[in-house]
This record gives sequence, structure tokens and C-alpha cells, in this order.
Amino acid sequence: MRAGTAPPAPEKVRRRSGGPRRAQPADGGRRKREFTTRRGLTIAAFMAPAALFVAFFTYYPMVAGSQMAFRNWNLSDLTDTSFVGFGNFKAVFGDPLWGTVLSNTALWVVASIVPQLVIGFALALWLRRRFRFRGLYQALIFFPWAISGFLIGILFRWMFNSEFGVVNDLLMKASLIDEPVPWLADPKTAMVAIIVANIWYGVTFFAIMILAALQSIPDEVYEAAALDGAGKVRTLFQITIPYIRATLALTVLLRVIWIFNFPDIIFGTTGGGPNNETHIVTTWMITIMQQGDYGRASALGLLIVAGLLLFSVFYLTATKEKGVRR
Repeated sequence: MRAGTAPPAPEKVRRRSGGPRRAQPADGGRRKREFTTRRGLTIAAFMAPAALFVAFFTYYPMVAGSQMAFRNWNLSDLTDTSFVGFGNFKAVFGDPLWGTVLSNTALWVVASIVPQLVIGFALALWLRRRFRFRGLYQALIFFPWAISGFLIGILFRWMFNSEFGVVNDLLMKASLIDEPVPWLADPKTAMVAIIVANIWYGVTFFAIMILAALQSIPDEVYEAAALDGAGKVRTLFQITIPYIRATLALTVLLRVIWIFNFPDIIFGTTGGGPNNETHIVTTWMITIMQQGDYGRASALGLLIVAGLLLFSVFYLTATKEKGVRR
């Protein structure tokens, strides 16, 4: 370096961020808030028609109709709609048919949900495997879900007919019975007939939901289990079921609520008979409405809503997955 010359100026150290910081506009925050508000208003405007439709046609009739449960609301005499308090609820509890309806409802739900879950699970496990014409088999299994429940009831009413029904014909040809069985005329066999119809109809729902959950399980997990020497039973209970536990719990809850509020098959087969022995709470409520006693029917409807709400809370609490402690 020559004497009298100044040393070169040191270079500025670059920032670790990779470059100079960009200048922020003075109104950047305000623009962001205005954009968020405008976006929220746009979303609300698009959702408003659907929300108003549901509120007007679902929640308003439900709230407005609830007051009938506390009034003397009978179509035979609309001049007297006085407030009766819990009189309609007492009439429901005091009805001689109340005990039969409750027992039928419990039998209807439990005896339908368990076979549906087991058969649907087995079908889902079978459909998860790759084989020829699997798509055709899936279509045939899922097809019943597209049919009306009332139509299914009419179909099984014909099948269980004591004179020309196909069920008696097959059982007699197989030498399982000696004479035709009056399936829908006998209170003991009528409940069995409608439960069989409901099982056949509801298996599809479990097969669809469980198959969708099974397809989300990685194949590598099954390959690792096979390398570890895990058998089919151990793989089922230690890999498959834990992986889809949440789906199983939600599917069972939805199906229980659905079966509880599913009078279609019963009205299509027995109509609640013979002698009101196949009524469940929902079919009994509709029958009371047909008789014109809207007050007592509304009280029974509120009891159904309260019962399902309590069951849902208890079920979700019992099936809630506990966090893993570290």
C-alpha cells in the first residue's frame, strides 16, 4: 500500500436474512383488516341463504312446535288450547303402551345395530382385498342404500307373507318348518321379521363407512405386522380396529340415532301391529299424531330428543380417546 493513500472502506456485513429489509407500507395493517372484513362479509353473504333456510324450515318449526307439548292441543277441539303444563308428559308415562314401546325400542336398536356392525365389518374387510369384479360386488352391496326404507318394508311384507311369501316357501322346501308361519300376524315373530329387514337394509351403511376407513390404513403397516409374525386375529385387533376406532365410534352413534328415528320399515311391514306390539317410540308418536293429539305427540317428541341428546353425550364421553402421556 502506498503512503498517503487511504485504506479501502470495509464492506457492509450482509444480513442473515438474505437481503435488505423491504419497506412496509404505512397503511399495510389497515389494508389487511379491510380485506379480512370484506372477505368475512362475502362468506357470510354466501352462507346467509342456507342458514336462513335451515333456521326457518327446521329450527323455527321445532321451537314453535315444542310449545304444543305444554298445551291441550287436540284436533278434535281446537277451541281449547289452554296451558296444561306437564299434563301431556304424564299422559305419555301413564299410557299402558309406554312400557311395551320402550322395550320394543331397545330391542329394535340393539338387535339391529350389532348384526349390522359385524356383517358390515366383514363385508368391508372382504371388499378391501383386490379381486376380480370387485367394483361390481361393491355396487351390488351398496345398492340397497339407494332404496327407500318404506319400499324395503313393503318388499319384506310380501316376503314374510304367511300365504305366498318367499320366506315360508324356502323354509318349507328346506324342511325347517312343517307349515307356514304367520310372521307378521304373531307379535313374537313380527318383531323378528322387521328386525331382519332392518339388518339387511343397514348393513350397507356400515360397509361403506368402514371400507372408506380401511382404505386409509397404509399397506406398510400390514407388511410390517406380517414380518413380525402377527396372525390375522392379532392384526385385526391390534392394527385394524385401533386405526379406525374413531370411525367405528362415530358410525355406531350415527346409526343408533338413525335406527331410533327410523319408522319407515315398521310402517311398511306391520304398521305397528299386530295389536300395537311392534311400535317403537317414533312410530307410536306418528300414530298419536294421526289420532289428532298433537300435544301428547309433541311431548313424546321432546322426550325422544332429550333421550338421544343424553345418550350422545354419554356415548361420546365413554368413547373419547385419552391422550397418551409422555
